[in-house]
Amino acid sequence: MFVDHVKITAKAGNGGNGAVSFHREKFVQNGGPDGGDGGNGGSVYLLADPNMHTLMDFRYQRKFTAENGDNGSSALRKGKAGGDMEIKVPVGTIVKLMPDGKIVADMHEPGERRVLLPGGNGGWGNARFATATRQAPNFANPGQKTEIREFELELKSIADVGLVGFPNVGKSSLLAAVTAAKPKIANYHFTTLQPNLGICKQYGYDFVMADIPGLVQGASEGVGLGYQFLRHVERTRLLLHVIDISGSEGRDPVEDFEQISDELAAYGGLAERPMIVAANKMDLPDAAENLERLRAHLKGTDIEVYPISAATHQGLKELMSAIVKVLPTLPETVVFAEEEMEDALVDKAFEVHRNPDASYEVTGPLAERLLASVNFDEQDSLNYFHRVLRSRGVIDALRAAGAGEGDTVVFGDVEFDFVE
Repeated sequence: MFVDHVKITAKAGNGGNGAVSFHREKFVQNGGPDGGDGGNGGSVYLLADPNMHTLMDFRYQRKFTAENGDNGSSALRKGKAGGDMEIKVPVGTIVKLMPDGKIVADMHEPGERRVLLPGGNGGWGNARFATATRQAPNFANPGQKTEIREFELELKSIADVGLVGFPNVGKSSLLAAVTAAKPKIANYHFTTLQPNLGICKQYGYDFVMADIPGLVQGASEGVGLGYQFLRHVERTRLLLHVIDISGSEGRDPVEDFEQISDELAAYGGLAERPMIVAANKMDLPDAAENLERLRAHLKGTDIEVYPISAATHQGLKELMSAIVKVLPTLPETVVFAEEEMEDALVDKAFEVHRNPDASYEVTGPLAERLLASVNFDEQDSLNYFHRVLRSRGVIDALRAAGAGEGDTVVFGDVEFDFVE
C-alpha cells in the first residue's frame, strides 16, 4: 500500500526536577546544599531515510515520545538524561505543524537529520542557588515540561522529470522503456496507483523520472485519484506531458493537452513549469494526422512536441536527447520555505484574568512551574519568585490588566498583595 499523507503526534521528554538536599555526615554539622540537577529530557529528531519510499509505516505507529530526564538526587548527583526519539521519513517529506499547517521541515536531502522538538532542560538543584549570603537554599527548580504537538507528514516525490497525462496514455510504458523501473502495466485506467520512480542514464547524464498516476478532469478539485497525487508533481523540474496522439480511446489529443494544463494551473501554477510533450502511440492509426493538429495548436509557444511509441521505442532517442539538453539549464529541485516553530516548552506560557471579586489570577504552565519551585517559608525563595515574575513579564501583564497597589493576586492556592 502506498501512503503519502499521514498525521502523527510527537512529544519531547520533560526535564527532571532538581533536588533539595543537604550534606549529611557524622560529626559534620550544618552540611551545605548538595542537591543535584535534573537530567535533560530527550529530543525528537527527524531523519530522511533514502531506503523509505512511502509513509506506510506511520499507519501503525502515530505517536512518538522521547524519554523524560530523571530527577536529581543528593551528593550533587545529576539525573540521567532522557533518550532521544528518531522518526525516519522518506526523502522528500515535508512536515507541517497542525492546526495552522505551516511547514517546519522539508526533508529533501538523503541522510539529513534535524531536531523537530528539543527536550526540556533539567531543573537546578538547590546547590546551584547557594551564594555567599544564601548558604542554605531550601528550594530547587522543577524540570521544564514539554507539550504534545501534532504534525502532518506529506510526501512529495523528488524527481527531475515528472510524467503527467490522462490514464492509459502510456506513461508507465514509457518509464519502463527508458529506465530499469518495472511499473505495473495493463490496458485499463488507473493501473498506476502510486508514483513510480526510475533512473534514466542517457549520454553520461543521470536523472530521476517519476510516473505520476493518471489525472482526470477536475483533479485539482478532488475528482478521481489525481488530486492526491498532484503533490508529487510539485518538486519536478521538468514536466513530460504524455498524450495518446492516436486518440485510441475516443478522446481528442488537443483537448487532452488543454484539460491537463488546466488542472496543473488550477493546482497552483504548475502549468508554468517547463514542459515537453511526448506524442505517444505513433504506431497506431490517425496518429500522424493528430500530431499535425497538436503542433498547429502549440505553434507560437515554446513547448516542443516529440512523436514517440513506447511500445516500439520509436522516437525515444530524440526525446531523451531533448530532456538531457534542457535539464542542466533548469533550477534545482524545488525546496519548500520553512517557518520557525514556536518553542514546545509549555512552562513559559501564562494568562492573567480578573475575577468577579476584583482579584487578579495568574494561570498557565509558568504559574504551575513557579509554584512547584518556590518555598514560601523562606525569604530567599520568595525573592527568587519575585525576580522571575518580573523577568518573565508577569508583573507587566498584571499592571496592563489593571492591577494596582494592594490588589490581591492569586497563584493557584496562594494569594499575595500586588506591590508596585
